[in-house]
Amino acid sequence: MTDLGVAVRETADRLAATHAGVVVAAVAGGSAEIGGAGRTGGERDGTPDAGTLFEIGSVTKTFTALALARLAVAGEAGLDEPLAALLPEGTAVPSRDGGEITLRHLATHTSGLPRLPKGMLLPALLRPGKPDPYAGCTADFLLRGLAATRLGAAPGRRFRYSNLGAGLLGLALARRAGTDYETLITREICAPLGMADTGIATGGDRSARLAQGHTRRGRPAAPWHLADLAGAGGLRSTAADMVAFLRAQLDDAPSGGGAGGFAEAVRLSRETEHRITPFSWIHLGWMGQRLHARQGGHLQIWHNGATGGFSSFTGFDPEKGVGVVVLSNTQRPVDRPAFDLLGSLQQAHS
Repeated sequence: MTDLGVAVRETADRLAATHAGVVVAAVAGGSAEIGGAGRTGGERDGTPDAGTLFEIGSVTKTFTALALARLAVAGEAGLDEPLAALLPEGTAVPSRDGGEITLRHLATHTSGLPRLPKGMLLPALLRPGKPDPYAGCTADFLLRGLAATRLGAAPGRRFRYSNLGAGLLGLALARRAGTDYETLITREICAPLGMADTGIATGGDRSARLAQGHTRRGRPAAPWHLADLAGAGGLRSTAADMVAFLRAQLDDAPSGGGAGGFAEAVRLSRETEHRITPFSWIHLGWMGQRLHARQGGHLQIWHNGATGGFSSFTGFDPEKGVGVVVLSNTQRPVDRPAFDLLGSLQQAHS
């Protein structure tokens, strides 16, 4: 087994001690290793592997933001285009201090919108079984709620993480493209990258390969779908597909077929940023940080995710050409082991 494979296996085994099942992937240079540990549960219970489907939660936001960059490069949407221009005529979109919410603001969590849609929590709490708190987030519900939403800050002024904002971005981009969110992501990202297993739907073989989610206490958890807020966290994917997505972030984006402008979109995503602290920022969809010199001074670009029964992490360093993916079917964070693996790869390639 290669050193990369050993690192993947050690991380998977470490996580399997606290999670029902996990798949870990690592990319370094031209090599990639994927390893699973624990159990999938579900229809085909066994050890999870490169083809096991997981809910990736908020890692979905990086897909939504990349779709924005793709449309921007193609001239079909603008980063500084007002959100209102992509919504039905007459939709009341909140503003503050004369500033309008733009697509850039939504992708960088600087819109001033709250974390959750207005009026979502009470219906979610009253829903029998509470399987998916976002199930009632239809387009009509979201757009009606905007009229009664107040911004916490003027757009562009302050970072404020917002599932509502990311979901609205996905909804708005799909409207501009004349399709639904899943089809948009397939067209702009998954098809060019050959990611046939990434999407929202779970019918057929995909259903059989979907891992059973678990709560933090190890109890079975119902799947989340997020309705029309899918752009905030509704995708499912496999480790194999996420390695393809990761490679595209490491300057290995496709250029032929329907992938025209893909590398340009990745660069645009990276070039766009809003500073949060002296050492951290947000790109289009991705969090970024520069470690202290005592920690190696490495660059880490990342996003994590969680749903009712899953957790995920994707992170990379474009300067070193390394990256990691961790997918788990337990709603328990995987960040620390994932960052440890990323850090060890960075150190090994310094």
